[in-house]
This record gives sequence, structure tokens and C-alpha cells, in this order.
Amino acid sequence: MDPYEGFREFVRGRQHALMRTAYLLTGNAPQAEDLLQTVLMRTARHWRKLMKDGNPEAYVRRALVNEHISWRRRRRAKETLTAYPPEIEHGAGPEEESLHRMALQRALLRLTPRQRAVLVLRYYEDRSVDETADLLGCSPGTVKSQTSHALGRLRVLAPELAELLHDVDPEEVYR
Repeated sequence: MDPYEGFREFVRGRQHALMRTAYLLTGNAPQAEDLLQTVLMRTARHWRKLMKDGNPEAYVRRALVNEHISWRRRRRAKETLTAYPPEIEHGAGPEEESLHRMALQRALLRLTPRQRAVLVLRYYEDRSVDETADLLGCSPGTVKSQTSHALGRLRVLAPELAELLHDVDPEEVYR
């Protein structure tokens, strides 16, 4: 029996969605590719057990978050923090949407890995509080408080996004 039966199909079918999550966690494509590849290599070793347990995608998403947090902890001592991130020079025009996207990306990168993971899961992937808690291995109360803290921090880090964040209903944080 092939120990990887179904794994290749899983990766083919879900790789784009998983890559988007990895990208949102890391903030750049090469790191996202490395993160996803690392997690998928580890997942492949446990594939048969994961298939028996039922939800391999939830496992992979949780592994992405955990591995990203682990990478950040290892890199923290080597990083040099600056008041402003370097300018992005990839030809984005002056369109307001592009500016918002860049501001949001810079602000997300300044959040803690856990806060970023909560926002990605809750608002980008449109997960419920309970689903997010399950994926992160924490309580729903932790998800709610991390969401609230992360949104508050985004408002401080990127005041130019206030109009976008204004649309986030405080009651939505708790759903």
C-alpha cells in the first residue's frame, strides 16, 4: 500500500489556497513557498494517520501557523527593527487600492505572528471564532482577544487604513 495515497491529489487540489495562507503569514512569496514546502514534507510523513483522523487540511493549516511562529522565534535575534520598512519597488501605480494593500501588508508584518494568524484566518479565510481556535489550538476567548488586540494595533500602525478597519463591526470580532 502506498503510504502517500491521496497526498499528491490533496496537494494538487489545495496548494493554491494553502500558498495564499502561507503568503499572508510570511509577507513574501519565497518565504511562503519555503514554509509550505516544509510543512508539506512533514505532513507527507504522517499522511496515513492524518487520513484516518479525518481533516488533513486543518492539520496543514495549523502546521503552517505553528511553523511560521517557530521561524519567527528563531529569526528574532537576527532581525534589525527600523521605524519604517524599506520602500517596495515593484511598479505599483498610485491607485488607492494598491497603496492600501501595501500599507496593510507592512502593518500585518509588524503584528505578532499569533495576531497575524488570527486576522488571516478570521478575515481572509472567513473562519469562525471556533474554527480559528481549533486551528490555532487555543480557546475561543483567546481568538477574540487576539483579534481585538490585532485590529487595535492595526489602527495604530496604519492610520491610513482607518476607513477600511472602520467597517469591521466590533461585534463581528466575537462571532
